[in-house]
Amino acid sequence: MQASTMAAADSTKMEGFWSNWKCQVMELLYWRNLKQSGFVFGSLLLLLFSLTQFSVVSVVAYLALAALSATISFRVYKSVLQAVQKTDEGHPFKAYLEVEMSLSHDQMQKYAENAQYYINSTLKELRRLFLVQDLVDSLKFAVLMWLLTYLGALFNGLTLLIMGEDLFLIPYAQIDQYLALIRTQVNSVVGKIQEKIPGAKRKAE
Repeated sequence: MQASTMAAADSTKMEGFWSNWKCQVMELLYWRNLKQSGFVFGSLLLLLFSLTQFSVVSVVAYLALAALSATISFRVYKSVLQAVQKTDEGHPFKAYLEVEMSLSHDQMQKYAENAQYYINSTLKELRRLFLVQDLVDSLKFAVLMWLLTYLGALFNGLTLLIMGEDLFLIPYAQIDQYLALIRTQVNSVVGKIQEKIPGAKRKAE
C-alpha cells in the first residue's frame, strides 16, 4: 500500500515537472516573449555554426575568453573610474558574487529522481519495442530507424540540429490544424493495420 502511494506521488510529481517543462518550451516556440525566444534562438544558432567550424574544445575556450574579456575590461574600467572620481563603490560584481549558487541536498535529490525516472522510462520503452510487445509499434520503430539511416547518410548531426532551429520560425498557430489532420490519418491507417494483422491489436486496458 505504501509502495503504491509512493509510486502515485512520484508519477504526479513527474507529470507536473514535464508539464512545466513543456509549457516553457512551447512559450519559446510560439515566440510569446520575443526577446527571450530571440536570445535562445540566436545563441543556439551561433553555437551550432561555431561547432561546424571548430572543435568543442575550441568553442568552449573561445566562449570563456570572450566572457573573461568582457568582465575583466568592465572591472578595470570601473576601477579606473573610481580612482579618477575618488569614490569607493567596491567591486562592480559584488551583488553577483554574494548570490548563493550551491545546490541543496533536496534539489540534487529532485534532479536525480527526475533523471532516474527518465532513464527507467526510456529503458522500459526500448525493451517493449525490441522485444515486440506490440507488433505495430515495433514495426513503426523499425521504419523510423530505416528512414534515419538515409537521413544520416545525407546529413551529419550538427546539420540536422541547425535545421531543427527552423522550429523557432514555424508559425505553429497556423499549422496546428494540419497536424491534427495528419495525426487523424495516421491513427486511421494504424487502426486498419491492427485489424488485418493477427496479434497486432492492443489489449484492452
